[in-house]
Amino acid sequence: QVLLVESGGGLVQAGGSLRLSCLASGRTFSIYDMGWFRQAPGKERELVAVISWRTGRTHYADAVKGRFTISRDNAKNTMYLQMNSLKPEDTAVYYCAADTTNRSGLEIRPSAYGYWGQGTQVTVSS
Repeated sequence: QVLLVESGGGLVQAGGSLRLSCLASGRTFSIYDMGWFRQAPGKERELVAVISWRTGRTHYADAVKGRFTISRDNAKNTMYLQMNSLKPEDTAVYYCAADTTNRSGLEIRPSAYGYWGQGTQVTVSS
């Protein structure tokens, strides 16, 4: 019901910046929360940041607090992740996700998100 497409990944040097975008289409009116998750080789998919589609409330993983900013433009059905002061540890495939079932607060569990984008590779060199 919801299609998500990420863009903006690439290769950057440590300390650099990158902005990811996620365009949502389909039944976007059913979205409660959207989020960014990432997965590095040999590791489980982990939370980066999530945002309430309705209120704009946000939550960040400790590893990215102060460096990353999640935002959304409802009129454009687009979510963004501004990444500053990038570190080699940030290297991963970044996934956009949408939750259409949560009726309460922000959903931070990857397993609760029913729709996922194809992922975009972010590589930070040192």
